[in-house]
Amino acid sequence: MNSDTAALANPVTESLLGAHAHLGRRLGQAATYLPGVSTFCALPAEPGAQDWADLAKLLGPGGFADMFSSPALPPADWEPVFVLEGRQMLWPDSGPLDAPRPGGGTATTEPTVTEPATTESAVAELGPDDVPEMLDLVERAQPGPFGPRTRELGTYLGIREHGRLVAMAGERLRPPGHTEISAVCTAPEARGRGHAARLVRALADRILARGERPFLHVAEANTGAIALYERLGFAYHQKVTFRGFRTPDAD
Repeated sequence: MNSDTAALANPVTESLLGAHAHLGRRLGQAATYLPGVSTFCALPAEPGAQDWADLAKLLGPGGFADMFSSPALPPADWEPVFVLEGRQMLWPDSGPLDAPRPGGGTATTEPTVTEPATTESAVAELGPDDVPEMLDLVERAQPGPFGPRTRELGTYLGIREHGRLVAMAGERLRPPGHTEISAVCTAPEARGRGHAARLVRALADRILARGERPFLHVAEANTGAIALYERLGFAYHQKVTFRGFRTPDAD
């Protein structure tokens, strides 16, 4: 397993220049994902005026630039859209998720189950035909940015109840030696049944099996999700501040 975490400082750039190069577009040193895949953008660590101009050309007038955790600020005529404080969490070693953890117990401890899971709640891989259901679940559960081509970033797993998709999670950023787990969401009517924990465990096991290290991002205010990920064995790695901007209009 690659234990070098330097790539996690700028995971969008590392992904767009590496594993996701086929899903991105570039102009000069500016890069972004293809429409429908993701709105994440990447620039050099210390971008100049030309870099911001190139990114504006890629996105078009009034385009949305999700700068993820980049600390760089755009020119004054770019409109701020949001600022969100969060944290990056990292699986601390190469052990399986059901291995004994320090202090006793295992990393598979799930949240309290308030309702029994149905007999149909097997974890299954989601494919192109499942995209309409995935987008419907995103609309109901609001896990964050997710487009019609986001599933092309990696493997996505889901759980159905009575034939309807009620929970999913998948792989997003792919900096060298690591894979991000993202889009962890459960429909409101199916929460409290341990679905999120099962999906994150299944994805992390796959990532570990190919010699990579799972990591994820979570809003600092989402204390419930942070507690879940800590129970599964993820640990705080570093603080991140997510920022989004809109490029200047044509006029």
